[in-house]
Amino acid sequence: MDAFKDRLAITKDWLPRYTGMEIDEFGDYVLLTNFAEYISRFAEMFGCDIQGESRPMQAATNAEGLTIVNFGIGSPNAAIIMDLLTARAPDGVLFLGKCGGLKNSSEIGHFILPIAAIRGEGTSNDYFPPEIPALPSFKLHKFVSEKVVQEQHEYRTGVVYTTNRRIWEHDHDFRVKLQETTSIGIDMETATIFIVGHYNQIARGALLLVSDVPITPDSIKTEESDRLVTSKWLETHLTIGINAMTEIGKSGEKIRHFQY
Repeated sequence: MDAFKDRLAITKDWLPRYTGMEIDEFGDYVLLTNFAEYISRFAEMFGCDIQGESRPMQAATNAEGLTIVNFGIGSPNAAIIMDLLTARAPDGVLFLGKCGGLKNSSEIGHFILPIAAIRGEGTSNDYFPPEIPALPSFKLHKFVSEKVVQEQHEYRTGVVYTTNRRIWEHDHDFRVKLQETTSIGIDMETATIFIVGHYNQIARGALLLVSDVPITPDSIKTEESDRLVTSKWLETHLTIGINAMTEIGKSGEKIRHFQY
């Protein structure tokens, strides 16, 4: 058995193990989130069951074959789910995440469609050398951008910075570094999802909700502020993702990743 088949055999065993959902229950298109409220609301909207309540990750699939997975927080978890999804080989994956805004134009409640992500997390180095850029599948982002506009919401495009550091707001040198990168947002997963998707030949994208503006002392995220952001924008964020990925599936347009 060659290395690829060995790897595929592992992922086919581990995807159900991690999510509690059988491989044939996963749809052709997948939404990723790291917030329990998103998968709970998805299940309410479509009357579907959440699998894997006692597992590291939870998943649900609606009647139209769209799956959502709550994979947890951070780049290692992002890499795990993007590896495990090779067992199903989905046609497209969209990450619905939150990020900190790093520009005055990135206000709380705005959406960011990253054109690229800076690989500050380290996890992606296990897949490609540092000079390989972390990029989304732009055709997938086209569908998402159209849905954001149809919902009459603001969105920004630009580069986001992905880090493994959750507590960095106090670090002056790191803040200066972020300014030098000209990034418009910061998160802990996007670069990893882009790179591991590229590695695994999975079309991928991200629609990030600005949940705080950590460069401003009064706007650093707290439990209360995050709860408010979720209550105000979860429905819109989730609906845009659902509509975009459902429409891609119905259109039949190919967005698969190609190796050249």
